Amino acid sequence: MRPRIRIAGKGEGKGEGKRRSMNKREIGTLYEQKVGAYLEKQGYKILEYNFRCRTGEIDIVARDGRYLVFVEVKYRSSEGSGNPLEAVNIKKQRVISKTASYYCLTHGYGDTMPCRFDVAAVLGDEIKLVKNAFEYSGYC
Repeated sequence: MRPRIRIAGKGEGKGEGKRRSMNKREIGTLYEQKVGAYLEKQGYKILEYNFRCRTGEIDIVARDGRYLVFVEVKYRSSEGSGNPLEAVNIKKQRVISKTASYYCLTHGYGDTMPCRFDVAAVLGDEIKLVKNAFEYSGYC
């Protein structure tokens, strides 16, 4: 079931109005925030949401102990849409890896900071976290 939000129309007060479906960006933001709260309960410290640069985007950048962690969040409302973990293919891994390199370079981490790539799969309301889901996939 797709989340819905209410929008007040002309002459209507708060809480009144028509309902509209959330767009993909709004749904993504909602589930990234839910995953962020889940990660904080697991001991992660969230550093940034939605880091963007020319090479791509990383949903969540966090610290987990000594690791700098780049988290990709994938949401599916049901298994009929496919397993969210399968959506992080090698092409997506390369984009995330390249973006992570740029993040480290621009935030003063250098190449000595231990990094990890986690994937948070959200299926309905269930969150499954896969730590170290893939290795760095740079271009050689």
